[in-house]
Amino acid sequence: MAAIMLQGTGSDVGKSVLVAGLCRIFSNMGIKVCPFKPQNMSNNAAVAIEGGEIGRAQSLQAAACRVKPSVHMNPVLLKPQSNTGAQIIVHGKPRGTLLAQNFNTERISLLNEVMQSFECLKKQSDIVVVEGAGSPAEINLRNGDIANMGFAKPAGVPVILVGDIDRGGVIASLVGTKAVLDPSDAEMIKGFIINRFRGRVELFEDGYRAIERQTGWRGFGIVPWMAVARSLPAEDAVAEDLQKSGVITIAIPVMPAISNHDDFDALESEESVRLIRVRPGETLPAQARLVILPGSKATISDLMFFRAQGWDIDLLAHIRRGGFVLGICGGYQILGKTISDPNGEEGKAGVTKGLGLLNVHTVLNADKRVTEVSGVSLKYGDSFRGYEIHHGQTELESGVSAFLKLSTGELDGALSDNGRIAGCYIHRLFDAPEFRARLLGTLGAASSGFDQNERVETALDAIASELAAHLDIDSLLKVAKI
Repeated sequence: MAAIMLQGTGSDVGKSVLVAGLCRIFSNMGIKVCPFKPQNMSNNAAVAIEGGEIGRAQSLQAAACRVKPSVHMNPVLLKPQSNTGAQIIVHGKPRGTLLAQNFNTERISLLNEVMQSFECLKKQSDIVVVEGAGSPAEINLRNGDIANMGFAKPAGVPVILVGDIDRGGVIASLVGTKAVLDPSDAEMIKGFIINRFRGRVELFEDGYRAIERQTGWRGFGIVPWMAVARSLPAEDAVAEDLQKSGVITIAIPVMPAISNHDDFDALESEESVRLIRVRPGETLPAQARLVILPGSKATISDLMFFRAQGWDIDLLAHIRRGGFVLGICGGYQILGKTISDPNGEEGKAGVTKGLGLLNVHTVLNADKRVTEVSGVSLKYGDSFRGYEIHHGQTELESGVSAFLKLSTGELDGALSDNGRIAGCYIHRLFDAPEFRARLLGTLGAASSGFDQNERVETALDAIASELAAHLDIDSLLKVAKI
């Protein structure tokens, strides 16, 4: 069994996309390949085949490999709930809270379970492509590390270091990483990749050779800036808005604990839609036809934040103007009358008043529903597919209409009497063309009718083609010992 690991000079240097592209290349070559990320930190999650949750990026990479996503592909997932704590997901299931002051000591206890998952993937693959987290240059986190060299060394996996030239300082980033690493860690690195290059590659030839001389590592290629990568779900950072006009405006308030923000990728890709992410300190735009309250990892604190921004007042004005409102998961809970937290799942036990725009009541509990779903909208019968990942149950008051019907026969969500305010627990609701077309038609815009999954598949193929043209794939495979 072969393996290779991509680590970065920092966060968001493009490791996730490069791993996905390499996975698709190897799959195209007829090689059995699986992705692996020992530890991820993200509130963007997806449902694994076993029913647990993993990072969205690993689910995408599994699709690139043409295999089903497994909890073993991301054995440890940290889901931030605040600036000082995160929920720990191990093999797809919640396992308490990790506090900042215990970050290093508690993580190292999970290394055995990380290695168990890696061994599981090795048995079913010809090669495992591993993604690091953050950077090995964060030497203050080396003790207790299970995400970078703390995994690579005990697993014996060779490392390729990725530098992002688009952000500037790539020579210093790569050479500096070598300088700060312990020599035994640096020995794990077999070379580097320059990512997101714009312009004429030959103009960087001197810089490329300088990195090779000063680090002693060989270069495996320079990857150009790939606009098509925007078609893939972002791993953790909320994307910047695409600059376009659009027939209608859809606004999404960005709250501190926003989760699964890739739910809206398909909507943003519609030429008829101008999607605006409303940042703290901004007002909900008056021209918005629809306001979507997104998922949240900390519903009650995000509700308080929503009110503190004055967005509750903006939202009432939006409704008076005839606008539409949709809440997804935590956003659905926020739209209701009350959110009860009897066991203190999100902090102090008690009952919090919601926005009161839907006549529903939510009770948070320790049980977590994690499942893929499909179904139809009850109002129009348009089909959808997606998944649920949430704590809590929401009960509708007598006479309130449900929004969706699942293929299991279960009802989900709620719809106001006038049909302009709705909420549900389903993520990726807009990926299916039928449901998205009906929504946009109701708002006064047309849909181009694409299927988001097919769009992602096309993007993966395009990225694989670019990497094959600009990286020394044969040499990478030799490093991986295949």
